Amino acid sequence: MSSDYSLCWVDTPEGLQVACEALTTADIVALDTEFFRESSFYPVPALIQLTAGDVVYLVDPKAVAVSDGLQQLLSSGPPKLIHACSEDLEVLSLWAGVKVAPLIDTQVAESFLGSDPAMGYRRLVAQRCGVDLPKEETRSNWLERPLTPAQLDYAALDVVFLPAIWDQQRQALTELGRESWFEEECVALSQGRDGASGDQWYARHRQLWRLKPRQIEAYRELTVWREAEVRRRDVPRGWLAKDSLLFAIADAMPQNRYELAAIDGMTPTLVKREGDALLALVKAAHHRDEAELCEPLPIPTSPAFKRRLKALKQVVQARAEALGVAPERLSNRTEMEAVVAAHLRQTALPLPSGWRGRQLAAGWEQALAEQAAA
Repeated sequence: MSSDYSLCWVDTPEGLQVACEALTTADIVALDTEFFRESSFYPVPALIQLTAGDVVYLVDPKAVAVSDGLQQLLSSGPPKLIHACSEDLEVLSLWAGVKVAPLIDTQVAESFLGSDPAMGYRRLVAQRCGVDLPKEETRSNWLERPLTPAQLDYAALDVVFLPAIWDQQRQALTELGRESWFEEECVALSQGRDGASGDQWYARHRQLWRLKPRQIEAYRELTVWREAEVRRRDVPRGWLAKDSLLFAIADAMPQNRYELAAIDGMTPTLVKREGDALLALVKAAHHRDEAELCEPLPIPTSPAFKRRLKALKQVVQARAEALGVAPERLSNRTEMEAVVAAHLRQTALPLPSGWRGRQLAAGWEQALAEQAAA
C-alpha cells in the first residue's frame, strides 16, 4: 500500500488558518499528537499531526497558538480519526481547550472485530496495510527544534495509514452489525472525564479492602491532597508521594512526626516539607464522624466474593466467545469486583449500560441470584 504524502510545517497563524480551511471540508481527519510529560503532571504538547489525504500538516504548538478555526475543527466538523485516543484527547483538551468530536478510535474499532483490544498502531498497520513502520524515533525528544527528517517522517506515518485502516474496519463493523456499539464507545471516549478532580483516585488501590473505614478515609484525604498539589505544582505524582507511601501512612495513622518518620519509604526531606500537611490530614480522618465513614469493604479473598466473581467472569467469557471478541472488550476485573462488592453489601448493582449492559446485565443478575441462593 502506498504511503506517498507531502509535509506542511505549520508554525504561523496564517499557516494554521490554511490548514484548518483545507481540513474542515474533508470527509475525515486523521489525528495524532506527540508530547512530553516525564517531569510534569500535565503533558507538554510538542507536535500535532493532521491529514485528510496527501498532505500531512505538522502543527508546532510551541510556535503557534490555538485558533478559533482549529478549535472548531477539533470540536465539530469532520470525524477525527485517532488510534488509542486517551492520551491524545488529554493533550488536546489542555492545549486547545476542547473535547474532540466526532471521534473514531481505530484501536477500539479493531477490538470489536475480534482482535487484541490493546493492539498498537504499528502492529495494526502491519496487519491491515502490510507495512512495517520504523520504530527508531519512538523515544525521540519531540520538543527539540528543528525536528530531523526522520522525526518528521515518523510523525507523518502516525496518521497517513489511518484512513485506509478505517475503511477496512468500517466495512467489517457494518457486516457484523456493530456500528452502533462502536459509535457508543467513541461518544463515551469523546465526552470522557476532564480529569480536574482526583477525589476518586483512592478507589483504584487494589488493597483498599485491607484498611478499616477510618483508614480508608485517611487514604482518601491523602490522595485528594496529593492530586491537588501535583496539579498545582505540575509534577508527577510519584515526585511528591507514591500511592504506596500514602497507603502506608493511612495504615499507620501516625499522630506525630516521630511516628510519621518511622513509616517505610518516608524520607527526612518529605517529613520536613510535607509532614504538617500529612499529619493534619490523618488527624482530620481520625476525627471524622463515624456516620461519614464508608462501610467495611468486602474481602476479595473470601469464598463468597471469589464465587461471585468467578460467576461474573463466566458470563463475560461466554458472551465474548459468542460475539467473537476479547473478554476485555465487554468488561474488566475492576468493574466486576464493584458489582460483586455491591451485591454482598446488598446495595444497587453498578451494572454496565448501553450495548455492554444489554450483553451482560441480565446474565450477571441471574448468576448473582444463583450464588445467593446457593
